Order: sequence, then structure tokens, then C-alpha cells
Amino acid sequence: MGHGHHIEIKQETFSMPSKAKSFTMILMILGLVLTGIGIATIDKTGAGHDAHQTNTEHSATESHEGHEAHEGGHEAHAESEHESGHSADAAHEEHSNVDNEAFGPRIEYHAQEKPWTTKIWSNLLVAGYYFTMISLCALFWYAIQYAANAGWSVTIKRVPEAMLTFIPIAFVVVLIALIFGKDNIYHWAHYEHMGLKPGDTGYDKVLDGKSGFLNTKMLFIFPTVLIIWWYFLGNKLRSLSIQEDNGPKGDTSFFKKSIRFSAAFLVTFGFLISILAWLFMMSVDAHWYSTIFGVYNFATHWVSSIAFIAVFVIYLKSQGHLGLVNKEHQHDLGKFMFAFTVFWAYIWLFQYLLIWYAHIPEEMMYYQIRYENYKPFFLGNFILNFAVPFLFLLMRSAKRSNWVFPAIASVMIIGHYFDVWFMVMPGVFGPGAHIGLLDIGVFLFFLGLFVYWTLNQLQKRGLVAMNHPFLEESVYHDTGV
Repeated sequence: MGHGHHIEIKQETFSMPSKAKSFTMILMILGLVLTGIGIATIDKTGAGHDAHQTNTEHSATESHEGHEAHEGGHEAHAESEHESGHSADAAHEEHSNVDNEAFGPRIEYHAQEKPWTTKIWSNLLVAGYYFTMISLCALFWYAIQYAANAGWSVTIKRVPEAMLTFIPIAFVVVLIALIFGKDNIYHWAHYEHMGLKPGDTGYDKVLDGKSGFLNTKMLFIFPTVLIIWWYFLGNKLRSLSIQEDNGPKGDTSFFKKSIRFSAAFLVTFGFLISILAWLFMMSVDAHWYSTIFGVYNFATHWVSSIAFIAVFVIYLKSQGHLGLVNKEHQHDLGKFMFAFTVFWAYIWLFQYLLIWYAHIPEEMMYYQIRYENYKPFFLGNFILNFAVPFLFLLMRSAKRSNWVFPAIASVMIIGHYFDVWFMVMPGVFGPGAHIGLLDIGVFLFFLGLFVYWTLNQLQKRGLVAMNHPFLEESVYHDTGV
């Protein structure tokens, strides 16, 4: 189906409206205020979090050894006898496995104290990781359009191009959280400093076996190298885009080079992105592992990045920009969001079901605490990230609505940030973590900063890729439905 009229193609420039500046500043200021109040109200004499209560509602059935907290205030990480053989530290205790209808044999968690600053570093890790991955997935979106020779998306390519520039800002936040908080966030980081050998009191067979990967050098060096490499490729793609804008009309040399650099990014990103998830997220629960955890992390950030792209596109349209973008482009963004919402739910659910069905205690510990002690959060994760977007995005009219569509995208952005929070906090603090003013404040501050940064980047170039060879294809794009 084609458009029956000619569409004039001309360059557009964007200037951030004062209302947008005020909105982002309000978000950042409100975030700082809530963060400050949250820090001020942390119990600095104790753990910096709610007391953890051991679940004793079920009858004890068999005994397994657990990993009690480190000296100096670190979390309890439980492990069965056949897996570790010894307690994780000098405070050697027996814990009982108890049965319940959800998980069967399980290992109890006990209340543990941590420095009050752990709450700050944990939130910075969540925010930094979330926005690092969002920005990387924007680059992934950008690269995949070139690798696939996609024409429909050319009119919105400036948005992910602007988003990907936030990569180094967000990653620096991750590094700050790790430098100051790694020993209290990661059980294995504290254990590494102890230097225990087989036969020593507190020796942990599991952590020792993973030490070749879970060590401080790997935590800092490997992700940094990856981020530098990916950001280099992202900058190269932006540079080629600028050269294409300034080059002679009809010159496809920059487009062909962009395909090659996009392929280099996609291959390395696709194979190595899981390493960030393993080091930053999965190692919070160091005795647990999942073979699809990296895919799960990609899914949650990929669909969030598309949601951000959609919100920025709708906002620019509301301000009279992106005149070449029509309802067909918006509809396709909605279809991507719908499809990958289902993909996220598939990975999220089946990671859970495979562990539940296998019924192996050392695998169940991740979901044990999150399902039994955080059931409202567990269900909320499902509702925000699947039920709501799935039901609304089923409708064609919702994908084409200028207020329903961005509203659903906003729900997904909040929901998937919470998904990352849910990966970290139960593993760091045990059963007692909750969402407080500090958590909300950190999210609002970095959300405001990310939006401001992206809009500011959009000001620096024309919004139309005038010399892209597929521009006209994108201008006349029609879904045919």
C-alpha cells in the first residue's frame, strides 16, 4: 500500500523547550531531595536496612550446612553440604532446610548487619547498570538497522543515536558503586580478601571454584574493556553518520562502512553482553547461576530501550518535529515493544519454571527468597512488565495513540528498572529490603539526567538523515494494515 501524494523532505532542527528543561531539572532536583531524605533516615547504627526475619513457618525436614554472614557485617549466603562442604566463614552454624508447597527443601536466611552506605552503593549499581544497558541497547538498535538493511527506521535514527552517547556517563556510575561498595554488595569479593585455602576454617569450595572468573580484576577490567570497545564502535557509527550528512547526495560509501562497523558491534555485543550480567548482577547471588540469565538481562533492557525510543519519538512529534514520521512508524515501534514484552516474559517465566521443576536446592535459592519473601514484588514485576503492556499493546489503536502508547512505554520503563532492582536488593540484603525514598530518588535523578542528556544531544544535529540511501523508503513507509 502506498501513499498517494508527494512528501517534501527537508531538514529539521530541534531546540529543547523550556518546559522540557524544567521537567528534567525538576526530576533531578526531586531525585536529589528524596535521595537526601532517604540517606538521612537510614538507620546508621544498624544494618542500614530492615531486620531480616528467619522464616520458621514450615516444619524442618533435613539438615544442610549454610553460609553465615562474614565478620564485619556481610550477608548470609546459604549452600548445601554436597556443594560447599564447609561454612563460608568462621561463624560456622547449622541451618535447617524446611519444606513448603512452593519450593520444597530450602535454606533459611538470617538477619545480617551491613554498613548503612551499602544501600547507597546498591542503588547506584542498579541505576548505573540500567542506564548503561539502555544506552548499549540503543546502540544495538542502531546497528541492527544497518546490518538488516532496514529502511523503515531511518526517520527515527537520530533518537537512538543520541541515546547511545550516555554510555560512558552511566558506566562511570557503575564503577563508583563498585569501587566503594563491592565488598558489601558481593559475597565473593569479601571472601576473595580472606585468601582461604582448602582445610581452612571458612573455606568455600563453590566460591573458590569460581574465583577464576569472580575476582576483582575481572570485575573491573573486563567490563571496562568491553564498554570502551563498544563505545568506540558507537562513536565510529555516529562519525560516519555525520560524514554521510555532509557528503554528496547519492554517496553510499559511508552507509556501507556503517554496515561493517555495525556487524563488528553486533557480533561482540551478542556474544559478550552476558558477561556484564554475570559479573554485575548474577554474582550478587554468588552460589547461584542460571544459563539464561544473560539473555534475560538483554531482554529486559532491550524492550526498555525501545520504550525510551518510542517516548522520545512521540515527544518530538508533539513538539512539531519529525514531520516525516507517521503513524506507521509508531505502529511498528509498538509491535516491537509487544513482541519483546512477550520475549521477556518467556525468558522470565521459563527461567523460574526450569528451576522450580528441577527442584535442586542450590538452584532454588535465588527464587526462594524472591518468591517467598517478596511475593508482592514478584507479582508486581509480572504485572508491570508483561500483563499491562501485553493487554494494551494487543490493540492497534493503543499503538497509534499519542497518549496511551507513551503511557504504556513509561510503565515499561519503570517496571524494568524495578526488575533490575529486584535482581540486586534481595541478594544483597536478604528478606528485609524494601523500596524507599532513596531508591525512588536515585531512579528519578538518573531518569531526569538521561532524558536531559538525550534531548541535549538531539539539539546538536539535524533530525533528518538527509543523505541516507533509504530515507525515501522510510518516508513512504506503510505497514499495510
